[in-house]
Amino acid sequence: MSVTVVTGIGAAGEATVAEALGNAGDVRLVRRCPDVADLLAICAAARADVAVVAPDFTGLDRTVLADLRSAGVGIVGVFRAGDEEQQRVLQQWGVVTSLPIGAAVRDLTAAVHAAASSASSASTAAGQAAGAHGAERPDPAAATRDSAADLDRELEALAAGGSDAAYVATNPFIGDDAVGGAPAEEHTAGQVVTVWGPVGAPGRTTLAVNLAAEAARSGVPAILLDADTYAASVAQHLALLDEAPGIAAATRLADSGHLDLHSLAGVAPEVAPGFRVLTGLPRAERWPELREDALTAVVEQCRRLARLVVIDISGPLEEDEELSYDTVAPRRNAATLAALRAATTVVAVGSADPVGLQRLVRGLDDLRAVTADPPLVVANRVRAAAVGGSPERRVTEALQRFAGVTRLTLVPDDRDATDAALLAGRVLAEKAPSSPARRAIAELAGQLTGQPVTTRRSRFAGRR
Repeated sequence: MSVTVVTGIGAAGEATVAEALGNAGDVRLVRRCPDVADLLAICAAARADVAVVAPDFTGLDRTVLADLRSAGVGIVGVFRAGDEEQQRVLQQWGVVTSLPIGAAVRDLTAAVHAAASSASSASTAAGQAAGAHGAERPDPAAATRDSAADLDRELEALAAGGSDAAYVATNPFIGDDAVGGAPAEEHTAGQVVTVWGPVGAPGRTTLAVNLAAEAARSGVPAILLDADTYAASVAQHLALLDEAPGIAAATRLADSGHLDLHSLAGVAPEVAPGFRVLTGLPRAERWPELREDALTAVVEQCRRLARLVVIDISGPLEEDEELSYDTVAPRRNAATLAALRAATTVVAVGSADPVGLQRLVRGLDDLRAVTADPPLVVANRVRAAAVGGSPERRVTEALQRFAGVTRLTLVPDDRDATDAALLAGRVLAEKAPSSPARRAIAELAGQLTGQPVTTRRSRFAGRR
């Protein structure tokens, strides 16, 4: 069966690859694309089975490759012979099949057929998963094992002189289990906790910031990502400058194929011992910068950098914006959905008042369509003034009756403490260590990390 192929290669190697494809058996070169727009249009029109691409093709990045895969197109990467940087970029982009420009025709033919077969199998599997109830939800344990195996391969590939291997070996922030040499099954990728809540400011960011801080205090290296595309505010909670948002820098590195442990650490400053932060977008109109595939790659690298990854996201869960477009277009809530799908644990937080509880109950119904595993629910700002006497019992009974919630954490309302911490740009452990809200969050962090909870005062190091 003949395989149709398009190319997206820089001028230096495009003629060589085109000639080889022309001499390949059962392969038909249908177009030599001059730019990314043409490449995407041809593939979206289902005129090609495989795209042969090179890192030097102007405009090519991780997001473009994700769009090609979504169109059911197989991908073969080619690189200049001996160019380790181009090989590394292709690996970062997740291109499994790659070979040097000028490789033998039979090798190129085999690579094209393998990519076409792989793309066909992936499309079939995706269709079956979409038809199965909840099958699109990946198994967290399998994801952890796959990440550990990927890490082993990456470290082995870079051991001869790669920056990641040296960084892992010398940086105390990364756990011993991230250093190559041990069997893959002994490695554990970091846990991903995504903090979600319905619209209406239920306290998502306050909870996410303090969860990560409490984990770091207990000896679990943590990294906090602000992936809120509507109203990012982690930087304000921690008194950090947000002119150069870390999350945007990290996704750009992932898109260009240059995101590794060293570059990630460079854009995620350590604001306290064992506590790193990727600040969010300072302006909501910059939301197209957080593309789903790039953010997923950032989360995977974060899991290699820290044992706990906490992601603060926005509330809306709608995913039908693309229906308004005739072509592939960025989706406003793609970052939220990607963070939820990458989570090993979802924490759903709602405000413990009549309006907040109603929004939480309805939001949990929407959340079930995105995540198969039940979330860990948090009722925030629990107070008698909002729900009447015995607020803990009333809130617990309401959520159990109307949403079937059996795992519930109650965070008492302590407005003075949270206001003081926000004003000072500090976490509750620093500004109000004896606050009942802080104790509840610390206990939740202990449940998530499996580490003993300590609520004694312990000052973090100064901001960097």
